[in-house]
Amino acid sequence: MVTKKTQKTSFESSLKRLEAIVEALEGGKVPLDEAVDLYEEGIRISRECADRLKATELKIRKLAKSAGENLEASETEEG
Repeated sequence: MVTKKTQKTSFESSLKRLEAIVEALEGGKVPLDEAVDLYEEGIRISRECADRLKATELKIRKLAKSAGENLEASETEEG
C-alpha cells in the first residue's frame, strides 16, 4: 500500500531541488533550452512549496484554535 507520504516528495526534498536549480541557473553554464526547463521546474516547485506552507499554517491555526490558543501575531511580534 502506498501512503500519502510516499506519493509526494517531502517539502525538504523539494526545497533542496529548488536550491539546486537556482545554483545551476545562477552559474550561467546551463544551455538555454535546459535553463528554460529548469526555470519552469523551479516555478512549479516554488508554487508547490508555497501551497504546502499555506496548508500547514492553516492546519496549525486550526489545531491551535481547537486547543484554545490564538496565533494571530501583532505587527510588533512579526518584525
